[in-house]
Amino acid sequence: MTDDRFRLAVDRDARSFRYYRNAVERHWDPADVDLDGDRDPLVDAHPKTFDNFRATVAKFGAGERAVTEDLAPLTVVLDDAEAQAYLSTQLYEEARHLDFFERYWREVVNPVETARGLEQTSPTEDRWINAAYDELLARTGEAMHRILDEDTPETRAVAYCHYHLTIEGILAQTAYWGLQQSFGPSEPDLPTLPGFTEGIESIRSDEGRHVGFGMAQLKGLVADGIDPQLLHDTVNELLPLVQRTTTDGIDDGGSETPGPSAADLQTYAAEKHTERMRQITDADAAIPDVDTLVALEE
Repeated sequence: MTDDRFRLAVDRDARSFRYYRNAVERHWDPADVDLDGDRDPLVDAHPKTFDNFRATVAKFGAGERAVTEDLAPLTVVLDDAEAQAYLSTQLYEEARHLDFFERYWREVVNPVETARGLEQTSPTEDRWINAAYDELLARTGEAMHRILDEDTPETRAVAYCHYHLTIEGILAQTAYWGLQQSFGPSEPDLPTLPGFTEGIESIRSDEGRHVGFGMAQLKGLVADGIDPQLLHDTVNELLPLVQRTTTDGIDDGGSETPGPSAADLQTYAAEKHTERMRQITDADAAIPDVDTLVALEE
């Protein structure tokens, strides 16, 4: 018989703990990203491009600030050591993402505004956030905090669908992919921003781990009896808000705005989400391993 005194504190093979270790090993610091090469291209950018870019950076800063606050209820209701270890890294990473966007605004956006003869702005101004995004963040906050008052498999499933599948899996990862396509070297009609795309690449990698954790939690809930239709209904209710957020400032046909079109973004999001839902709801399908989750397609 095993003596409980000699049990290990954590199961190092548990998925959540492997995610924790992966986060530790892939550490990056927003202060190490070189932003010097981003200012001149933005000074010369078309006024509409610069306005849309500022709105995008501000939205991401607001989103990272919101999700940092909204993740806290999970740290209360999940009581196994492996999940707690993982959640400590995700809380840290959400704050790190906010750190990157706040630094970018201070060290790039504000100096560029001055160089362009504009008044310096704050990323917290209401003009940067459209109504759809505001409502999406509010609904996610409500779903996450509901589990503190009513912790059931259903409320947990709804919370994961809001936070991990919709905010991170559809909204954030789709937008990050679009930004890398837009401001990387492959788009000649938009400024190439090496510091911004480096930061986005690191954030996208972190988000892959976050989405994978939520997927694994949902797969366990489905295996324990949660109706998969609850997942579909919850996400589908939020999709119009996601669409109006991700396509804000983008022409439907892509004829006037360089970079991925609204249709490109919708296709990317739909393909990724369909595959994730299959992996969650099909008992024979597996959640990708953590190294796959954090790898970025070329």
